[in-house]
Amino acid sequence: MKIRYLHTMVRVKDLDKTMAFFKLLGLEETRRIDNDKGRFTLVFMAPPDQPECPVELTHNWDGDDGLPSDSRHFGHLAYRVGNIYEMCQRLMDAGITINRPPRDGHMAFVRSPDNISIELLQEGDPLPPSEPWTSMENTGHW
Repeated sequence: MKIRYLHTMVRVKDLDKTMAFFKLLGLEETRRIDNDKGRFTLVFMAPPDQPECPVELTHNWDGDDGLPSDSRHFGHLAYRVGNIYEMCQRLMDAGITINRPPRDGHMAFVRSPDNISIELLQEGDPLPPSEPWTSMENTGHW
């Protein structure tokens, strides 16, 4: 039996805000479907060199009443980054809270505007411990 990864779908309340967040991570829009009859928009975003690994942002035009309110039921999305300190600084400069700072030079967690947990992992070996990350406390949960 053959199986192939397609995408991870997450429901979003504010499509523009959520797309801006994923653009900060370096993802690009690869495809968009506006469905007038179903009253929803699907936006697929992926790293530039991995268009086959998208996250599907599902925006229901009339809201999500009746749907699960906790978007964490699936766990998290994970992305490998070239420099975890630079990525976390870029996110902080844009007003994003670093929920679990990369104290170990290897792993961090942040949240999207829709409370989706995002794991960031350093490519290759962990970076040497560095401030302000080493002494930064956890904020909230991830």
